[in-house]
Amino acid sequence: MITIDQQQKLFLNVSRRLKEKLTAYAIGGTAMMFLGFKEATLDIDIVFENERDRDTFKSAIKSMGYLGMDAIQVYGVKRNQPQMFKLNDERFDLFVVQVIDFIFSDNMRKRAEQIHQFGDNLILKIANPHDIILMKCATDRLKDKDDARNIINATKINWDILIEEAKKQIELGKERSAFDLGGFLEDLKNQMKLDIPTGVLDQLFEIVQNQAKEKQNKLK
Repeated sequence: MITIDQQQKLFLNVSRRLKEKLTAYAIGGTAMMFLGFKEATLDIDIVFENERDRDTFKSAIKSMGYLGMDAIQVYGVKRNQPQMFKLNDERFDLFVVQVIDFIFSDNMRKRAEQIHQFGDNLILKIANPHDIILMKCATDRLKDKDDARNIINATKINWDILIEEAKKQIELGKERSAFDLGGFLEDLKNQMKLDIPTGVLDQLFEIVQNQAKEKQNKLK
């Protein structure tokens, strides 16, 4: 586990080893700590806009002693897994644009309004709570449901943002986004007794139904 103070010191150390300035996005537990939703996390989840930025960041942490590890150990056979690096109990999960079955879209980048700069070379933008929930939906582990529950209990959720982003993900080629989000929210409602509006689930189900009808029409 790494605390917020340890994480900030770590990012400062990374910045000192970067050979050029770069911008990245914090998601998952990393973002939740910056937003005050949790006090510690198991891994440091970062999204980059391109492979070059990830390679630059990767070189910096490797110079600090971080070693690569097999993502299958954590993510199984899911697609678009991160490159993972570990040192003692600290682990970096480094994504480029795609986070498993979701794309870190332009709208997600725009919603990342909280910004932190570490030293001269590292700018970290913090994902919006709504987009953290979507990314948690992508990985869909028990701890991800716990994290989503904490976010929903701690802040006012604009459900329209989640629905519209699910539609946007479909436009970007992620056809399962509404289905996965609907299933994730339904689990939170049924298993964790969260107050997920029925209308939200209905809208997501309608999107899935319309997708199925479109596919059937194309086959005729």
